[in-house]
Amino acid sequence: MQRICITIFNPYIVRNQKISKMDNIKQIIKPIGFFLLLGFLSCKNEDTRKDYVLNQKQMQDSLFPKIIMRSDTNTEGMVWINGGEYLMGGDNEQADRDEYPKHAVRVNGFWIDATEVTNAQFQKFVEATGYVTIAERVPTWEEMKKLLPPNTPKPPDSAFVAGSLVFQKTKNAVNLNDYGQWWAFVKGANWRHPRGEGSDIKGKENIPVVHISWQDAMAYCKWTGKRLPTEAEWEYAGRGGQHGKIYPWGDEKVDEGKSKTNSWQGKFPYLNTKTDGFEGIAPVKSFAPNGYGLYDMAGNVWEWCFDWYHTDYYATFQNKIADNPQGPLSSFDPDEPYTPKKVVRGGSFLCNDGYCSGYRVARRMKSSMDTGLDHTGFRCVKN
Repeated sequence: MQRICITIFNPYIVRNQKISKMDNIKQIIKPIGFFLLLGFLSCKNEDTRKDYVLNQKQMQDSLFPKIIMRSDTNTEGMVWINGGEYLMGGDNEQADRDEYPKHAVRVNGFWIDATEVTNAQFQKFVEATGYVTIAERVPTWEEMKKLLPPNTPKPPDSAFVAGSLVFQKTKNAVNLNDYGQWWAFVKGANWRHPRGEGSDIKGKENIPVVHISWQDAMAYCKWTGKRLPTEAEWEYAGRGGQHGKIYPWGDEKVDEGKSKTNSWQGKFPYLNTKTDGFEGIAPVKSFAPNGYGLYDMAGNVWEWCFDWYHTDYYATFQNKIADNPQGPLSSFDPDEPYTPKKVVRGGSFLCNDGYCSGYRVARRMKSSMDTGLDHTGFRCVKN
């Protein structure tokens, strides 16, 4: 079933709009896709690797019974990461509360994509399966009202359109708490048309695919015989074998020295000096890899993880080693306690030290699993 949220855009980008403010409902209603019950991922042995791998397989089969895993699935374009232990969590004064306490984590070895999934790769998946992403689907009122408070008035028919959220650079400085200043719901925006109707991905085959929801990423994973990384796996891989460093490349600040990632230079969200060479998303492998040979583990586009997001999750591992953690059994974000969310990691081309510093390797963000934006993509892992 699809989902419509009475929310101004995305939870990790935009604050809620109170439902009573229905005068501008055409601006605040947006299609954001498929919703899954919280209990689906529950298992008796939540700390074991076997269970979370099984959960992903079961979930893929349940959600996408018609998608058949490709016969030539392999590890081409992937990097093997030896298992090991590390300290997971915040490394500097920019760290948020949900990045603490810093705690010991043990992960087994795994394969991980060297780059984010590209437009060319995702297009092959769509051509092979006929899959339609959340952003390409038109919602209905029957679907929407099941997920809204009783007596919520039906929005105008013009609100029921397929589309997604697109970044719009502002003309001057704005209140950074007013996220609606630079995000707009654009009719027809999706992975094929990143900026909306009239845009396309011709000549952009090597750019990360965006406007991808968590559900869309899971569908792709099933076809390739892969899965999404756990948050612990993602951070372990992102650190590139270094310990206690702020970024995948070390401790040198993002705007010092040679360009190390695709981020926002200048004054967000109105002045981008493009000292890294890019205004928007960069082709994969545009910057040096980390110590494991992985590209864009900081910046470019946010990346989905398998885990639920819970603001206090790290506290459950205080004074003990987390052994292949798969994430909490349920989601909780105090800013939006009724919206289940999944973890996203790595930051994007919009990240800036004055705004979100998402390119820090410990930085945690979250989003409802049915939301896609023009700065969110993913990469896969495999056992």
